[in-house]
Amino acid sequence: MLRVVIASLSSQERFMSESSTLVSSPAVLEAPPAAMVWIPGGPFRMGSDEHYPEEAPAQPASVDGFWMDRCPVTNRDFEAFVQATGHRTVAEVAPDPAQYPGGKRELMNPGSLVFKKPGGPVDMRDFTNWWKYILGADWRHPRGPNSTIRGRADHPVVHVAYADAEAYARWKGKSLPTEAEWEFAARGGLDGAEYAWGNELMPEGRPMANFWQGEFPWQNLRTDGYEGTSPVAAFPANGYELFDMTGNVWEWTTDWYTPRQAHGKTSPCCIPSNPRGGPMEDSYDPRQPRIRIPRRVIKGGSHLCAPNYCRRYRPAARFPEPIDTSTCHLGFRCIIRPSRPLSDR
Repeated sequence: MLRVVIASLSSQERFMSESSTLVSSPAVLEAPPAAMVWIPGGPFRMGSDEHYPEEAPAQPASVDGFWMDRCPVTNRDFEAFVQATGHRTVAEVAPDPAQYPGGKRELMNPGSLVFKKPGGPVDMRDFTNWWKYILGADWRHPRGPNSTIRGRADHPVVHVAYADAEAYARWKGKSLPTEAEWEFAARGGLDGAEYAWGNELMPEGRPMANFWQGEFPWQNLRTDGYEGTSPVAAFPANGYELFDMTGNVWEWTTDWYTPRQAHGKTSPCCIPSNPRGGPMEDSYDPRQPRIRIPRRVIKGGSHLCAPNYCRRYRPAARFPEPIDTSTCHLGFRCIIRPSRPLSDR
């Protein structure tokens, strides 16, 4: 969906990750890393047969234990990274016209995708009614060049493409999670539950995450108290003491996107351990054969997910995102995989 706005500018990828392989942590950790929690790993049921087709079929899987950030990476965290490294995000770099043949000249400037709430009901078949490519939008200016993150240090950083998230993770000596690792952690030990907190969306009428209440995209009732992103940890943690695993912002994973049906049924003799997505070549959008921008899996939904649209504020939910795309509702968090099992320490 969102990829069309950016991807239609080009028949080539804007930025490519150097590697899609798992990166082991550099050393055994003798103490819990700051602001991280241990995720014990184990078997679980991955996916869902009850919602969107790309989540099915639900299949058994297993992951090894790892450390995970309690919260999404915040503006404060990312600012420290930028100050230390001088990193410029994808949204801050003008696209190379040679990589975007046929792209509109006025769009060959730094920018990113921003949600613009319409004044009333609109045609829900056309997402450009609420998504706009805004020149000058980036992590420091989340709503456009005249906006700021002042007073929002504890909000999740947004407008980060995959390469930006990966660069931050490497700087911290961490990695981005696989889809399986992310989903296992999001479930918080509630294997098979609909949501990260159980099977009821709003127990006793209480929002358990930052998602859209009202009729998307024009009516936001703000029952949860927020119009856009919320400070991290503003809602209850899941069973693993992780915050914002669903809602608030989508999060990048390392897996190349393919429909889960493409992997077929698992063997009855064994449960896949640390499963990965398909090859990069299979991640291209088949509906856009001229556009060759690979896509990664993003997880968790965001503050723009609503009961009447994009019900993806669930651990099983998944969505394809082109690696060159950044938006106002997409962030990330990191993990550390120990170099030997915790039981061997």
